[in-house]
Amino acid sequence: MNNLFVYCEIEERQIAEVSLELLTKGRKLADELNCKLEAVVIGHDLDQINTQVLPYGVDVLHIFDHEDLYPYTTLPHASVLIKLFKEERPQICLMGATVIGRDLGPRVSSALRSGLTADCTALEIGSHKERDKTYEDLLYQIRPAFGGNIVATIVNPECRPQMATVREGVMKKEILDPGYKGIVIRHNVQEYVSDSDFVVKVIDRHIEKSKNKLNSASIIISGGYGVGSKENFQLLYDLAAVLNAEVGASRAAVDAGFCEHDRQIGQTGLTVRPKLYIACGISGQIQHLAGMQESAIIISINNDRCAPINNIADYVVAGRVEDVIPKMIQYYKKNTK
Repeated sequence: MNNLFVYCEIEERQIAEVSLELLTKGRKLADELNCKLEAVVIGHDLDQINTQVLPYGVDVLHIFDHEDLYPYTTLPHASVLIKLFKEERPQICLMGATVIGRDLGPRVSSALRSGLTADCTALEIGSHKERDKTYEDLLYQIRPAFGGNIVATIVNPECRPQMATVREGVMKKEILDPGYKGIVIRHNVQEYVSDSDFVVKVIDRHIEKSKNKLNSASIIISGGYGVGSKENFQLLYDLAAVLNAEVGASRAAVDAGFCEHDRQIGQTGLTVRPKLYIACGISGQIQHLAGMQESAIIISINNDRCAPINNIADYVVAGRVEDVIPKMIQYYKKNTK
């Protein structure tokens, strides 16, 4: 009762990256709250799933294994969580801000009358004072608002569970202990669902792979509005080809039509942690820094010596992108095998 729960998404018997990130964060939050971390996995053929989940510090793993629970459909997954949460009464529930999380989260929170904060980029534990009453150990659900121009901190003092969906990549995934011992509970699915939950049948699935690998790239070359044009942006792709890197963009570059939206990095885009981040023509607004400031090494290429991004960069190259990038390409081609 009153523990912290993480709903783990699964695809082909593999736990989703965002769910592992949430387990890592959930473990830290549970330690602050002095409660247990519990995980819920719903799907089919889950005999070995505990080896993926328990090492992240999970105290209790709830498994719902049935052939009709995979692939995901809304009704049975919602019924399982709603009944489980009524029994266990968690104080916090976390989900990924994915297609599944955005579908499942609101349905569960509505049934439980708990409320939900979507697309969080940070989670913390703190207190809140309202009128003459002080609430302790609340979940601070932090997310960008008004197009990323402000950061809102949302609290839910009264209703439980406190529910939030969290963006992929904003939390760091980290195994706590490969030999961590947790309790595994295999539930009788028939006690949680009814025949009416299976009125929708998945006949066929088509999964389109991501066009880029920004989340896992070790080198990212990112361009901003200062690149100047879509034609100049091609220089970044040319350099990326030489370095075996991925290309990203700031929101200003995306809005200007220089690059596709799925490559946007920042508070309203992706959060990345590459070993090397080369920022080309990026001024360094706080919204963009939020998505890349944890990069191991940051190189800024900018003709504005006072650009804010230069303050966090490890190296600064003063010059125009269209002049610097071709020289970098020429150098790397000449000096690498």
